[in-house]
Amino acid sequence: MSFPDDLKVEKIDAIALLPDPVLRNLQITQCYCELSAAFSERMGSGANWCTFATWASKQAGQTIRHQDLQRTLKELLKNEPDIEAALTVIATLAKESGAQQTFDQLRESALGAVVATAANRAGDAVSRGNKKVFEEIAREFSRFMATCFSDTIYDQSHIDDFCKQLHTGLPPGGQEYLRKGFNSYYQALFENDPGKKTQLNLLANLYIGFHEQNRLQPEIAEALNASAIDIEQVKSNLLNKIFSGTNFWTKLRLFFQRLFGKISLLDKAIEALIRI
Repeated sequence: MSFPDDLKVEKIDAIALLPDPVLRNLQITQCYCELSAAFSERMGSGANWCTFATWASKQAGQTIRHQDLQRTLKELLKNEPDIEAALTVIATLAKESGAQQTFDQLRESALGAVVATAANRAGDAVSRGNKKVFEEIAREFSRFMATCFSDTIYDQSHIDDFCKQLHTGLPPGGQEYLRKGFNSYYQALFENDPGKKTQLNLLANLYIGFHEQNRLQPEIAEALNASAIDIEQVKSNLLNKIFSGTNFWTKLRLFFQRLFGKISLLDKAIEALIRI
């Protein structure tokens, strides 16, 4: 089997180095799809790890682009009475303090500031995890296919040579489960019994999936805890947005209002919203 140039290790490395997380994710997803198809061409029917990785990377892209979390949070937050009340208080105090936006725009700004901060944190964690898994495991799939898929008979020394470049030990630092996974894939390549071939392929998927989840655990935990945001940072960003576009006299009045404590009511209202 001739191995396509656009799936070789050099291409994997180049994609992993792309600085734009959205573009990188799109290319990672496409590359996983192509690796899965090339793998199936030699292995036969049945999902391999790259098949599942294609779907997972596509889903990750929604979080990286802030689509799923922002959509879900906005729907949830808009249906919470306590949040509705907090947004109304913020908008009222902001208008009294000279904000130029409409009442509805102020409510949307307040809600958007909280949602965007959580979405940014989750998207960053998922993007780093997407890159981490791709540059490690996709690279090994590419190397495995380039090294072993041209074999016409089972050669234990060949798969052993491939595995020598994998680190010993358990994840997250070691790659012992990748060794086990690719050994199972290699056995499946030469298995004539369809049932045993399917079992070996499934076992390989499980080994590699177990390694993947151990490697991703820090990013998974960070994404799940994305709502633990920096209150002062969110408050500062929101106040800047609320009072953007105000004239000199309004800004001067805001200065004295803050000096005499009136703006502190708005500060507290924003903090109350973030803590809900």
